[in-house]
Amino acid sequence: MKYIIKQAVVIGSGTMGAAIAAHLANAGVPVTLLDIVPNKLSPEEEKKGLTLQDKVVRNRIVQQGLERAITSRPASFFSSEHTSLVKVGNLEDDFAVVGKADWIIEAIVENLEIKRRLMERVDAIRLPHAIISTNTSGLPVHSIAEGRTESFRQHFLGTHFFNPPRYLKLLEIIPTPNTLPEVTQFISYFGEYRLGKGIVPCKDTPNFIGNRIAFGQAAFALDYILENGYTVDEVDAITGPAIGRPKTATFRLIDLVGLDVWDHVGRNLAPAIPHDQHALKYLGSEQVNRLMATMLERGWLGTKTKVGFYKEVRKPDDSKEFWSLNLESLEHEPPKKVRFESIGKVKDEEKLANRMKTLVAAEDRAAQLVRALTYQGLAYASECIPEVADTPKPIDDAMRWGFGNQAGPFEIWDMLGIVECSAAMKAAGFPPAGWVDEMIAAGHTAFYQKQGDQVIGVYNPIKKAYELLPRSPGVIVLKDEKANSKLIKRNPGASLIDLGDGVACVEFHAKMNILDDDTYGMLIHGLDQVEREFEALVVGTESEHFSAGANLFLIVMLAQNGQWEQLGQAVQMLQQTNLRIRYFPKPVVVAPVGYDLGGGAELTLHAGRVVAGAELYTGLVEIGMGLIPAGGGTKEMVRRLLNPAMRTKNTEALPFLQRIFEQVGMGKVATSAEEARQMGILSPQDRVVMNRDYLIAEAKREALHMAHSGYAPPLPEKIYAAGRDYLAALRVGIHMMKEGCYITEYEAVMANQLANVMTGGELSQPAWVDEQYFLDLEREAFLSLCGEEKTRERIWTFLQSGKRIRN
Repeated sequence: MKYIIKQAVVIGSGTMGAAIAAHLANAGVPVTLLDIVPNKLSPEEEKKGLTLQDKVVRNRIVQQGLERAITSRPASFFSSEHTSLVKVGNLEDDFAVVGKADWIIEAIVENLEIKRRLMERVDAIRLPHAIISTNTSGLPVHSIAEGRTESFRQHFLGTHFFNPPRYLKLLEIIPTPNTLPEVTQFISYFGEYRLGKGIVPCKDTPNFIGNRIAFGQAAFALDYILENGYTVDEVDAITGPAIGRPKTATFRLIDLVGLDVWDHVGRNLAPAIPHDQHALKYLGSEQVNRLMATMLERGWLGTKTKVGFYKEVRKPDDSKEFWSLNLESLEHEPPKKVRFESIGKVKDEEKLANRMKTLVAAEDRAAQLVRALTYQGLAYASECIPEVADTPKPIDDAMRWGFGNQAGPFEIWDMLGIVECSAAMKAAGFPPAGWVDEMIAAGHTAFYQKQGDQVIGVYNPIKKAYELLPRSPGVIVLKDEKANSKLIKRNPGASLIDLGDGVACVEFHAKMNILDDDTYGMLIHGLDQVEREFEALVVGTESEHFSAGANLFLIVMLAQNGQWEQLGQAVQMLQQTNLRIRYFPKPVVVAPVGYDLGGGAELTLHAGRVVAGAELYTGLVEIGMGLIPAGGGTKEMVRRLLNPAMRTKNTEALPFLQRIFEQVGMGKVATSAEEARQMGILSPQDRVVMNRDYLIAEAKREALHMAHSGYAPPLPEKIYAAGRDYLAALRVGIHMMKEGCYITEYEAVMANQLANVMTGGELSQPAWVDEQYFLDLEREAFLSLCGEEKTRERIWTFLQSGKRIRN
């Protein structure tokens, strides 16, 4: 049958359950969150005279779970509006809602008998087509469904989300022998397309793939770190971005996960893998277990208690500082600067392969730790095949998507060269699994098979041969398109690519995709080409971030050298290119994702249509650099937020101007694409794509749809200039903020420049004016601020330290 998810229920409102419910809401799925009824009143409830029969008491646990998700940082919900899709209830009064749900997700305590009793209740009232899944991270999935009806077992499987579900891409899918193939297929599809997940099919083995590999490696790492006297600061300086892992590195990650959770997972894993002597050796480490036990006894659970391997300390100026734990004295100490020669050599190297080769070849203590962690990690991953996975790919996917690593273990092994690396591993006492030696002996010198730069296959140790990797028809990989002779033109900042079907793509690929002569030159060239030879244009990237904005170094150098004519021409070119995009005769679809700031946001604001990645962080942030948006950004916010209101007679303009002023003047950044829509940066007709793997393909599809639907650009639109009376009102507000010490004197100067542009300047009365009028005001204000020493001070400080100052 065909499955559809119109209503979901999540049972269990703990950290994971509430966050899963939030992410279902992000995907537009109405969801009910359920939890148990409290068995006693809280002190606050007693003071209010409430009883255990009051609804507010009976829903206290689930309501608290939802509120934690609402206030969590980073945010679990895309926007405050999405919380309306989550209802709460309890397992006694509201259990009937389970009988109306299409998908029931269990995320309760990790206790087999409690889970089984819950499943018995679910089985009694579930719809015949309802899919039931467990979010267990350690219990055998099949055992949870034992004793249930055949229909229940056919519709039951494991869906293991990683925390936080909104941000970590991994979703492990664990079918049982009884699960219908179509159920597995549907949930995999739904997870990938609607929830934006990377799907990793797993066997029903202890801790599945991600946690099994991670804890097998981490158990060794902690034992080795303690045995060799590394400090917390040293380890986290070594095991973060330098080796392709997140900034949380090792000890910050444990604090983030929670020491209680970390310890619980490790203790549950050990008895479940009596055959895994490699992992058991380190899971049973006395010095590690003694350290963890002491920290748990002291209540040092990590981030949630503000003390773990790091302790949050307030300095005299009330700023935060994080002191690290001395692993010998178990006292927290002020952070120390850590420097290693090998880490210094790789800090500016962009390619992970080059960083890893340099580090494993070096001789200092940092390199020693990297070698040990790398060689043991690779050896352990190889030993887990074929128990947890038949090929390296599910393991690599799980470690990238579930832990934010830049590459999985077998991908790193390929980077280092499997023949040379395997020999080094043996010499270091970490021999790989036997199938690796067999593979090398058979003449296979890589785990992944490539055609040029394109990965097309993966080695299967069971078949002793490569197997082709399926390619989703809904994914366009720009790197592969270029490798397949689709590249039209390239410069250091951008490329023009033929996507086929009459659609071209300008791809940004500079560092942070800073907008400069290269990127805008390619954009102009792309528009010229599309006007002559194509039906539509897509502007996108495969980088993590769409664009961090304009080239600040160029701006400050031109200003410092007094090259005002050249700077003015650059701003004018930016404005006219954006204006050309807005009125281009063919569809221009911009596909932003990640950071889309300043000039990047201005480009997005002028697109014929936006197809955005769900995780879009966008805003007009120029004010932080002592500037105002000058690429049409201020004009666009007035057009989008003020214009519609002022078409209604007798409308008061000030509330709309205040909204624009707060967004632009405070440099507000949307924390999701949906929040960007609320801010007016995305329009109602713009689309949001949950899985960024499909972003370019969806942008192309949207461009073709627009082209085939008879696309015509918008008519030129006048902009409402509120004039001097509203300018005066904004100036009063700015003065009061300055007098109240909310803003500095120079921030008042910047704010007045912004207010002048927003209102159209000193017009004696409101008027509808041409776009160029606003663009000229933007450019004048921008150049004026560039001439101010304090603006240049802000820019130089940011360029040199990455920090923003308020002067």
